[in-house]
Amino acid sequence: MNGALALVGSGEYLPVMQNLEQSLLDNAKNLGKKNTYIQIPTAAGQESDERLSFWKTLGGAQAERMRTQQIFLPIYTREDAMNEAFANQIKDAGLIYLSGGDPGYLANTLTDTPVWSAIETAWQSGSSLAGCSAGAMAMGKHVPNFFRPKEDGTEGFGLIGEIRTIPHYNKFFGWIPDAAARKLLTAPVGTTVIGIDESTALVTGLNDDPDVSFENNSWRVHGEGHVHLLRGEGVQAHKFAHGEVVTLYFRFDQL
Repeated sequence: MNGALALVGSGEYLPVMQNLEQSLLDNAKNLGKKNTYIQIPTAAGQESDERLSFWKTLGGAQAERMRTQQIFLPIYTREDAMNEAFANQIKDAGLIYLSGGDPGYLANTLTDTPVWSAIETAWQSGSSLAGCSAGAMAMGKHVPNFFRPKEDGTEGFGLIGEIRTIPHYNKFFGWIPDAAARKLLTAPVGTTVIGIDESTALVTGLNDDPDVSFENNSWRVHGEGHVHLLRGEGVQAHKFAHGEVVTLYFRFDQL
């Protein structure tokens, strides 16, 4: 049985997302998983020591508020991701969190490694898995190059199939030129593009929410903003607020 899965637009380890992270942890604990919060900063692995220390401190504060054990795994390179000792610490975790940074670097670093195998195995047996920003983008089959939109992207983890996630969506057009934004928002036929606002998440697989499930491609919105279903070039088809259910793999003419 798969555990819960969350795609987060922004806000990992912050008080605004504490209730969501607590529900993900509690869900796994009810399935017999440990009271551990695995924090994996790989997407930020190319950033400065100061920034990496910032993520560790931020995550530690959230773990303390949640009364759980923080396990911050310093997996910054592919060599780190091959480390069986790190992979072993992921086994039976309550919550596994892939935080923000560069989604392409994240996918390329973890794919086909003992660490990713451990993450996937834990999730498939009931651990909760969350990805924020870069972590959310990497969950799909393909990750566009968020920082250099004119270049090809990379293969993602493929965990959620043909879904392209654009995090920070309510700030997205203020950061990226229109032409580049249109390329990121235009996906091949058969790919669903979703925008997730900051401090907002799409969640599936919580045992206390039987109306949504990973098998049925149904998800519930949590947080302050909206989740946006998008047509090509960012034309909005529909948006959903906190508490509403989103079904992916759909035809736009059904909306």
